[in-house]
Amino acid sequence: MKTSLIVSSLFIAGLASPFAAADTFSVNVGAIGVMPNDDSASLPVIESVVGLDAGSTGVTVDENTQLGITFDYRLSPNWSLELVAATPFKHEIHGTGAIDGLKIGETKHLPPTLLAQYHFTLSNDAIDPFVGFGVNYTTFFEEKISPELGGVLTDLAVITADDEVELALSNSWGFALQAGVNIELADNWGLHLMVSRMAIDTVADVRINGATAESVAVDIDPTVAMFGIRYSF
Repeated sequence: MKTSLIVSSLFIAGLASPFAAADTFSVNVGAIGVMPNDDSASLPVIESVVGLDAGSTGVTVDENTQLGITFDYRLSPNWSLELVAATPFKHEIHGTGAIDGLKIGETKHLPPTLLAQYHFTLSNDAIDPFVGFGVNYTTFFEEKISPELGGVLTDLAVITADDEVELALSNSWGFALQAGVNIELADNWGLHLMVSRMAIDTVADVRINGATAESVAVDIDPTVAMFGIRYSF
């Protein structure tokens, strides 16, 4: 992923240099939703302790909507840069398969994303469709084990009341693809609609007294959609 980041950064820098004089700046504010298309490995330790079939468990991440804020910098009539930001997303993590419905924990995350956008030229200047690609960095924080999982581990004598149980998710780098449209409503004001697909892969560790007891790889790979109000300076 480091190589991917370097390639994307060099490409974006190359776009910026010849068009530095075209400096239209816009801010988009609105609702942004993260809808995971998740896939995970199984939980072999839990399967072994409970006596479940190998590969019969997994995890899933629920959806969440927050306030999205994106910043656009127009490099030329056809090229721009966009930085996607938002207030922290909060997700619950649940079991699937043989542990379907069991709440495993919850986490918050921020997925800032930098994209290079290509804008198509139309006869109607009020409609501005675009596609984009770039790089996403997702940082997870405030991870918590659920009381339900703690109760299950206690009932199975895996932990006692004196044990400290934690959930930790690794941060992620990945590519992002985007398509959308800006619609001009009046001078300086408009609408911003976009849909993105982001590669977000993490490893979730359940730790007991600091030691990893269970580790599961989760490909979240969400669809991210935003509808917002646009203001151009």
